[in-house]
Amino acid sequence: MSPGDTEFGFELLVCRWVEERWPSSRIRDDAAAFHPTSPRSNTREDAVEPHLTSPRSNTREDAVEPHLTSPRSNTREDAVVVARQLGTADRRWDTVVLECDPDGLAARAEFGSEELDSDLLHVVRNAPAEWAWYRDALPDPGYPWRYVRAAVHRAADRGVVETRRSGNRVQLRRTAPYPDWLRRIIAIENKPDLDAAAARVLSDQLRHDVETGLADEVWVATATTGDRVEPALLEDLPVDVGILAFDVDADDPTAADVGASVEWLPGSVTPPAGDRGPDRRDRRLELAERAYGRGWRSYHDTMRPDCRHFELRRVGHALVPYCAAKGRSQTAAECAGSCDEFEPEPPAWRTRGWPVEGGPGRGIQRLLRRRREWVRRRELRDRHADS
Repeated sequence: MSPGDTEFGFELLVCRWVEERWPSSRIRDDAAAFHPTSPRSNTREDAVEPHLTSPRSNTREDAVEPHLTSPRSNTREDAVVVARQLGTADRRWDTVVLECDPDGLAARAEFGSEELDSDLLHVVRNAPAEWAWYRDALPDPGYPWRYVRAAVHRAADRGVVETRRSGNRVQLRRTAPYPDWLRRIIAIENKPDLDAAAARVLSDQLRHDVETGLADEVWVATATTGDRVEPALLEDLPVDVGILAFDVDADDPTAADVGASVEWLPGSVTPPAGDRGPDRRDRRLELAERAYGRGWRSYHDTMRPDCRHFELRRVGHALVPYCAAKGRSQTAAECAGSCDEFEPEPPAWRTRGWPVEGGPGRGIQRLLRRRREWVRRRELRDRHADS
């Protein structure tokens, strides 16, 4: 089974492609010239990925970063953050792309790599430049102030505001202004096998996306079929939804790249300026913060990299989970402690040539976290190099 055969594996490949290739306005300006499978630099991160196959004795995360030279063109004006499985109580998107102001994103990084939840955002966005009692400085939250007080202390523990006591009162001031870093939100629904039944279900969800306008642009990503006209174009999807067709070579999963083509350009679903209320702005910022903090490589949090059969394999430029026991790429639902093939790593794996922090499973977790941070730093470096 190729990773692209399941929605989970296909989703990871889409996230990686978007992270490297998202063309932003260039795709709209000249769709005919847009060709995601163009030749790329040989100094790409997959130069180190053969070390991440079985046996995992060479799964060294410190072998990765020196080779992570950005293969992308530096023609974009936006910095990009990619996440997966995020949304609201009413709707969850497979892939979320944030198009960000580069300077704003760099300023956001000063508040740490973790997300700021809604309570922390209320504090950080409204913290004054000079010392003030928190109840005078912050707007009425609409819920008891004791929860705001707790959020102020959490913010101080994170180092994103400063606090002090004046008598019996807690005062705060900001460490820096919270930046206006988010420009646009792009939502992508991933359906590798978009048949008629799946399209009917998906169509209602996409119409909801178009009507609510929480995202600025909506896409469907599907797998190519080789037909002269891709079946996705014939389905009853909203006309404002763009279509990306991905070519994942199941016979050669280590091919140099995962190709994609634009089958249909999306329309903008951003509401008119007069209809963009503060509630929409707050919801978008909360979504952006979750995307910033979690990224798309956090799948290791819900899988079992501590299983002796868990590996990472290279597919194009992406690292995807692989189960040596099953002999294929597993899904997130399959990779759990309840799996019949689950076996904890032998204790010797955690001492023989490995750091004291743990064995291969811990190494995989650190590698994925460090790769996310490296890509984020590269994003900022590339954008500042253009300015």
